[in-house]
Amino acid sequence: MHVPMGETTSQEIVPFRQALEQHDPDRPYDRSRWLYVPDHYSEYRYLLGTVGDRPLIAAGINPSTAAPDDLDNTLKSVERIALANGYDSFLMFNVYAQRATKPDDMDRRFNEDLHRENMEAFRYCLSLAGEEPAVWAAWGAIIEKRGYLMDCVRDMAEIARRAGAVWLKAGPLSRKGHPHHPLYLKKDCPLEPFSMEDYLEAQK
Repeated sequence: MHVPMGETTSQEIVPFRQALEQHDPDRPYDRSRWLYVPDHYSEYRYLLGTVGDRPLIAAGINPSTAAPDDLDNTLKSVERIALANGYDSFLMFNVYAQRATKPDDMDRRFNEDLHRENMEAFRYCLSLAGEEPAVWAAWGAIIEKRGYLMDCVRDMAEIARRAGAVWLKAGPLSRKGHPHHPLYLKKDCPLEPFSMEDYLEAQK
């Protein structure tokens, strides 16, 4: 279980690009296989994924306890579905970067600095995924937990549009149209087109 130490607004936030370039040689994971930013366990995580030529970017709601070689059930499902749909790797990104096992423990006050750096991480993910990046909308109905989360998605949608990204979903939409969370999906669940434009219009 990860219970946040407090609001991230009271913590020092390392910029994404700085965190990306920092490498602690004593960290026990294979950097030729894993992308992990920051490269140590902290109160927030910008990115966790595997190295490949055709990655699937999965966009969850917020990170929990997963780390290289120690995936939680959500990340295990993401990896299985990515491989089953023809991708050779996955990049787990999140709408909000704060670690919290329970979404109810996420920041009640929006951290603009953390969000800004998280969007820089999203741009980086897109840059790794070729000319037409594939982004799996996988945040579930948990998006309703905080009012600022949908604003984060709107920023993501604009960044993805500029990058020529394609949005995908797996499993049925919720009653309110939210894309399904990766848990409890079959390991070979097919990815299908997801209209981000229609989704955002419906959430106004």
